[in-house]
Amino acid sequence: MDHLKTPFKGVSNDVKGRLACYKKDWLDTCGSGARILAPTAYIFFASALPVIAFGEQLSRETDGSLGPVETLVSTAICGVIHAVLGGQPLMILGVAEPTIIMYTYLYNFAKSSIGKELYLAWSAWVCVWTALFLFLLAAFNACTIITRFTRVAGELFGMLICVLFIQEAIKGVVSEFHIPKGENGSKEQFQFQWLYTNGLLSVIFSFGVLITALKSREARSWRYGTGTFRSFIADYGVPLMIVVWTALSYSVPSNIPSGLPRRLISALPWESESLYHWTVVKDMGKVSVGYIFAAIIPAVMIAGLYFFDHSVASQMAQQKEFNLKNPSAYHYDILLLGFMTLLCGLLGLPPSNGVLPQSPMHTRSLAVLKKQLIRRKMVKRAKEGMKEQASHSEIYGRMHEVFIEMESAPSQTVEKELANLKEAVLKHDDEGEANGQFDPERCIDMHLPVRVNEQRVSNFLQSILVGLAVCTMPVIKMIPTCVLWGYFAYMAIDSLPGNQFWERILLIFVPPRRRFKVIEEFHASFVETVPFKYIFMFTAFQFAYLLMCFGITWIPIAGILFPLPFFLLISIREHVLPKMFPPQHLQELDAAEYEEIEGRPVRARGQSQRDDESTADVDEDEDSAEILDEMTTHRGEIKRRSMSFNDRQFQVFPDEPAAHS
Repeated sequence: MDHLKTPFKGVSNDVKGRLACYKKDWLDTCGSGARILAPTAYIFFASALPVIAFGEQLSRETDGSLGPVETLVSTAICGVIHAVLGGQPLMILGVAEPTIIMYTYLYNFAKSSIGKELYLAWSAWVCVWTALFLFLLAAFNACTIITRFTRVAGELFGMLICVLFIQEAIKGVVSEFHIPKGENGSKEQFQFQWLYTNGLLSVIFSFGVLITALKSREARSWRYGTGTFRSFIADYGVPLMIVVWTALSYSVPSNIPSGLPRRLISALPWESESLYHWTVVKDMGKVSVGYIFAAIIPAVMIAGLYFFDHSVASQMAQQKEFNLKNPSAYHYDILLLGFMTLLCGLLGLPPSNGVLPQSPMHTRSLAVLKKQLIRRKMVKRAKEGMKEQASHSEIYGRMHEVFIEMESAPSQTVEKELANLKEAVLKHDDEGEANGQFDPERCIDMHLPVRVNEQRVSNFLQSILVGLAVCTMPVIKMIPTCVLWGYFAYMAIDSLPGNQFWERILLIFVPPRRRFKVIEEFHASFVETVPFKYIFMFTAFQFAYLLMCFGITWIPIAGILFPLPFFLLISIREHVLPKMFPPQHLQELDAAEYEEIEGRPVRARGQSQRDDESTADVDEDEDSAEILDEMTTHRGEIKRRSMSFNDRQFQVFPDEPAAHS
C-alpha cells in the first residue's frame, strides 16, 4: 500500500522519463523517410474499419443518437492528443466494443427514465465522474496492481468480446429478414419476397466477407505470389475485401428495388443531426441532481473497464520481447485518458481508449523493416563463415559485428540482447555434429531480438487520416450493412488463435489417441507439462465464468455491471484457484507469457540442399513480416519458443539428461 502514501509519484516519474526522449520521438522518423507511410497506412485501415463497424452498431442500439461520424471523430481527436502528448505513443486509441456496450446500457436507461433527449447530457455526466475516478487511479499509482490481472482475466475478457461480436453478427443478419424499426412497411422493398431476397443476399455477402478476409489474413504463408504481393494482401486484404464485396453489391439485377441490399444509414457530418452533440454541454444543467449522482454507478464500471483495457493495450504495445528503449508511462497515460474521457463527454462523443490488437500490431509493423535488414545481413555473414568452415563461435562473432554495425548500440547492451542467440549458436560447438548441422536461418529467426522504430509520427498521421475519413461519409454509406456483419464475425474468429482458453477448448475435443498430432506441431507449453485433468478443470472453470459474464450482459439495465466479475476474478485467482490446482500447473495454465514449444516439423528441403544454397544471397522475397506473424498471436502477443520434450527424445545430449528448456 506504499503507493497510496506517495500520490502522483508514478505520474511524475513517467513525465520525467518521457520528456527525456520526447524530441527523439519526433526526430527518429526522419531516418525512415517515406517508409513510415507503410505502417501508417496499415494501422489506419486496422483502426478505421472497426470504428466504422462499431459506429453502425451504436447507431442501431441508440436509434441514431450516435453513429459512425461520432466514433470516427472521437477516435481521431483522442488519437491526435495521445500521439502528441501520450506517454506511450505506440499505443493506438479508438472507440471499442466495451464502450459501445456501456453506451447502449446508458441509452436504454435514459430512454426509460429521463428521456431520450437527455441521453447525451446524462452520458456527459457519466464521463465527468469517469474522468474523476481515472484521475484518482492515476494519482494514487493504481497501475502498480495491473499485474494482478493475469492471463485468465485477459483471455476471459477477450473471449467475452468475441462472443458479443458473434452475437452482433447473428443479430445483424437476422435483422436483414425483417422491416427496420421506424420504416414504412408498405414500401416495395419491404414486401415479403424482397425482404427474403435481402436476407439471402446478406447471408451470402456476410459469409463472403468472413471467408475472404480470413483467407487474406494468412496471405504471407501462401505458396504463390511474390513476397511483396503476399505482404500487401496480408496487410490490406481485409479493407480490400470490404471494397470488393461493396462493389459486388452494386452488381445485383436492375429489377431489384432500390435499397437492396441495405446500406449504412448515418447523418453526414455537416447535417443538423450530427451537429447537436457538439453543444450537449448546454443540456447538462437540465439533468436533475439525483440522476447526476446516479451516474456514479456506471462511471465506476467504465473507469474500471478503461483502466484495465487501456493498461493492457499499453502493456501489449511494449512487450519486453519488442526490446523498446524508451520508458513506459502507465500512470501518466491513465491521467491523460481521464482528460480525453472528460473532453469526449462534454462534446457528446463516445470516449476512446487503448485498443487491441491494433496497439501491438502498430509496434510490430514498425519492427518489420529493421528486423528484415538485420536478419538478411546476419544470415549472409553466417553462411559465408560456414562456407569457410569457421567455428560456431567465429560465426557468432560475425553476427555480433553485424548487429553492432546496424544498431550502433553499446557493447554491454548488445551482449544482453543477443544472449539467447549466442547460446543457441555456441550450443552446436558443445553438441558437435551428433545433433545435425547448424541452420543459421532457423537459429536467427528464433533468437534475433526484435527492433522497433519508436516514434510518434505514424500514430499522429493515422489519427489525422481517421479524422479525414469523416469527410468521406458519403462513400462509407455505400457499404452494405451485411458486409459489416461479416466483418464482425471476422473480428471474432480472427481473435481466437493465440487465446489459450480457446486452444484448451479445442484440445478437450481431441481424442486421447490423436493428441500426438498436437505435440507434433507448435503448441502451448501446458500441453506437455500439465496433466489433462487439470487442463479440463481449468477450462471448465473459465467456461462457466464466461457463461456467467455473458448472462449478465443480457440483464436489462443491470447489465451495465458486466465488468464487475472481472474485478472479482483478482480475488478468485489469488485465493480460490491455488486451492484447486497445484502451484506449478496453475502457473503454466495462467502464465504471464505465451510459451510455445516446438514440435518436430518436417523440413521441405534436405540439409544437403540447404548447404548447396548456403552461398546464395537471402531471397529478396524473404518477408520478415511473415516471421513476425509466426512469432505473434492474433492478439499481438509475442510467443516465447522453446524445444519440445518430444523433439529431445531424438537428440544426443552428452553427459546431460533430457530436460525441459
